[in-house]
Amino acid sequence: MKKNLDKTYKLSSHTLLAVCGEPGDTANFAEYIQGNVRLYSVRNSQDLSPSETANFIRNELAGSLRSRKPYNVNMLVAGVDKNSGAASLYRIDYLAAMAKVPFAAHGYCAYFIYSVMDREYNEDITLEEGLVIVKKCLAALKERFIVDFPDFSIKVISASGTREYDLAQILAQN
Repeated sequence: MKKNLDKTYKLSSHTLLAVCGEPGDTANFAEYIQGNVRLYSVRNSQDLSPSETANFIRNELAGSLRSRKPYNVNMLVAGVDKNSGAASLYRIDYLAAMAKVPFAAHGYCAYFIYSVMDREYNEDITLEEGLVIVKKCLAALKERFIVDFPDFSIKVISASGTREYDLAQILAQN
């Protein structure tokens, strides 16, 4: 297990894919999806919306379930639709069940931080309030999770694109 492995894949300027599961499956499936989403963009001169991307991923994962070697991958697809400006988040599990959700986490840490997100989240959330929730989630993990992960990657998707935040700056804020 690498400490600095980034499990997010940039599918377009406004869409990210986060994966967890078996290491070989996650890398292979995510790179396959990333390549096909890029191919669609080149062929059609436009990017898929986050909803279209999530549905494409769900369809590909459902197809792999019917094969001899299904992928054991759980995913989060997040993005902002360039046309409508609406943000969306989709959770897709290894059985190709997909749901649009207001917040999500996956992996073992999700058991510890869902309660924080459920308590703190509201529909009119600002970026600053979201970063405060991230700080609270990290504090819950530090207190309750047995494994110490020293570094996290925090990425934000907005109408202007995707950007990464420095964890030290976020933790230093009040």
